Amino acid sequence: MDADTDEAVALTDLDTDEAVERLAGGGLLAYPTETVWGLGADARSEAALSALRAFKGRSDDAPVSILVSGAGALSSLGFAPTPAAQRAMRAFWPGPLTLVLPCRGRFASGVVRADGAVGVRCSPHPAAAALARACERAGAGPPTATSCNRSGDPAADSRDAARAVCGDRVPLLSGAEAGGGAPSTVVDFSGARPTVLRWGGVGEAELSARVGALEAA
Repeated sequence: MDADTDEAVALTDLDTDEAVERLAGGGLLAYPTETVWGLGADARSEAALSALRAFKGRSDDAPVSILVSGAGALSSLGFAPTPAAQRAMRAFWPGPLTLVLPCRGRFASGVVRADGAVGVRCSPHPAAAALARACERAGAGPPTATSCNRSGDPAADSRDAARAVCGDRVPLLSGAEAGGGAPSTVVDFSGARPTVLRWGGVGEAELSARVGALEAA
């Protein structure tokens, strides 16, 4: 494919099937969630994660989360959620709650934390949910669930903002706009007691009512 054709593809919004094909081929994709725009890459591909970090300008080793369709997708990916994590998923998924869980599955080094844990997100946004389901059906991904922005800049909160970030290098998923809700609460379930890494759309009272006592990071 020549440079002119490649640029034309990058400037065209992709439907879900085209987006899955791009992710499976190692490309990057911007997609809307109920909060801000996300940046997707094949979470099993070292090359795709390297491209994602280069695009965002991230030099740190902080892992990025993945997007799944729901709790039913976790077993085949190598996750075995604790009872507390299962209660949290039943109460708040799909929704703004990212769970950090021990995982035996194979993911790229940019996804897995040093202790083997992986952050998992399940978005209620129709476009993000459809993308996650389509990737699972195709055996691709799962896609990453990091924000669409350059490192240190605000996350893209609209299609226009996402297009400004992505330019002619990364296509956008066609259709809906991001929801603009609060960012996800991030809870680490890999230890003896759930540890809150970031507060967001799920508050302390409702979370502790479901999973019990919480630790602060």
